[in-house]
Amino acid sequence: MHLSEIWIYPVKSLGGIRLKEAKTEEKGLQYDRRWLIIDETNTFITQRVFHQMALIDVSLEQEGLKIFQRNNPKNSILVPYEPVSAEKLSVKIWDDIAEAVTVSNEADSWLSAQLGQPVRLVMMPESTQRKADPRYAKNGENVSFADGYPFLVISQASLDELNTRLESPISMIRFRPNFVIAETQPFAEDQWKRIAIGGLGFEIVKPCARCVLTTVDPATGQKGAEPLKTLAGYRRVNNKVLFGQNLVATSYGMIREGDPLNVIE
Repeated sequence: MHLSEIWIYPVKSLGGIRLKEAKTEEKGLQYDRRWLIIDETNTFITQRVFHQMALIDVSLEQEGLKIFQRNNPKNSILVPYEPVSAEKLSVKIWDDIAEAVTVSNEADSWLSAQLGQPVRLVMMPESTQRKADPRYAKNGENVSFADGYPFLVISQASLDELNTRLESPISMIRFRPNFVIAETQPFAEDQWKRIAIGGLGFEIVKPCARCVLTTVDPATGQKGAEPLKTLAGYRRVNNKVLFGQNLVATSYGMIREGDPLNVIE
């Protein structure tokens, strides 16, 4: 078993970036979901409502994040890693209120034009404390602007098995994992409690309950019924559709594509 793909999603609900290596931190992989788009009430927005966010991609550049329209890459904005406007705000994400800072007026204007309504881009400073759900977190871990936990793992075999049931196969990016693991049995990750990837420790804290975001095709921004309709037929537990496992890290360092995965417990 080995780590076959590493993904980060610097701006929550915009396009992901596949990396060859990444740095693990308490809140998740470095740069993962450290930026968030909010509306005029300082509440987060996602592809769940704004499907067109699926068509906005992000890349890591030396000077900052490049955010661009996938179908027109010249239509872009460069967002410096260090915020320029840096106005402190309290933002609402699910049931949490988290401290954030604005990034730049230019980024706000560009994103507002793409999404057709006034929005702002904010960043989570290192000082922000947003706790993962204490019912499942192991050591009071903080989390980024991810839905609930610092890391998400899915085995390639789980997706392959799902695709045998779908009329049109889908890609792993629908599920927005951080780690994809190759050479396992389908849903092997459901049985893991503690694992090591390339020598770094992780604990599985709870299965990932999937939402309608998985029904937005990342290639087109169009919403459909799948894969939730099919998954609900055989992956429903307590009225939740489960696919993938949420993790917290127990040690930190660099993680690389190809690293072996060992199941400790």
